[in-house]
Amino acid sequence: MTVRSLARTGVGPGRRCLEVGAGNGTVAAWLERRVGPAGRVVATDLRPVADAAGPPVVRHDIVRDPLPEAEFDLVHARLVLRLLPERDAVLGRLVRALKPGGVLQLDEFDASAAPVLRAPSLAARGLYETFTAAKNRLMARAGVEVGWGRDVARAMGAAGLAGVVSRSRVEVWDARSPGLRLLAHHGRHLHDGLVREGMTAGQLDEVRALLADPRFRARSYTMYSVQGRRPREVR
Repeated sequence: MTVRSLARTGVGPGRRCLEVGAGNGTVAAWLERRVGPAGRVVATDLRPVADAAGPPVVRHDIVRDPLPEAEFDLVHARLVLRLLPERDAVLGRLVRALKPGGVLQLDEFDASAAPVLRAPSLAARGLYETFTAAKNRLMARAGVEVGWGRDVARAMGAAGLAGVVSRSRVEVWDARSPGLRLLAHHGRHLHDGLVREGMTAGQLDEVRALLADPRFRARSYTMYSVQGRRPREVR
């Protein structure tokens, strides 16, 4: 979904791009292929991956570190701003980093709901709902806006971008899907916090078993891909 949306911007040879929160570098590598040797892709992350694909990833704190203004034809961030309590200020910085006429694309989840579609029992359904509610409470306490995906288009318009377009996607998660594997990872990685939110270690073991059960199905989070253009300045 991300690269299909980026392709719609017309990004091509000679363009200058900023990839914020580059992670393992796959999107930055795609952009680098599109802009070619005449273009440039700046990829940043708070914790760069040593063996990231594509261009070198620069260590950069998007909240605090300097960012050039009116520098880029395209700025992209995926699943970054929802994590930041300072998201509105960061959005303003990303807008200012665009050249007049440049495009900002933000890809963000609305993780407030991922309802069960099929479960082996009513108890299993209730356990999954307990787990997702506890996880969202824990994330909210850390400053994450779990439902921010559905608010991105409004925020981009309020930040001064024009022609804001929002696309969304949902899918069905099963035991083989990256979505349920991610939730299972959360059950391990966030174990102590989830216990503080009222879950037991035994329940978390049961959750991981449920997420690997081939009979279980859930609707995914809603993913939004939103684009807006910085207005061209009147001379």
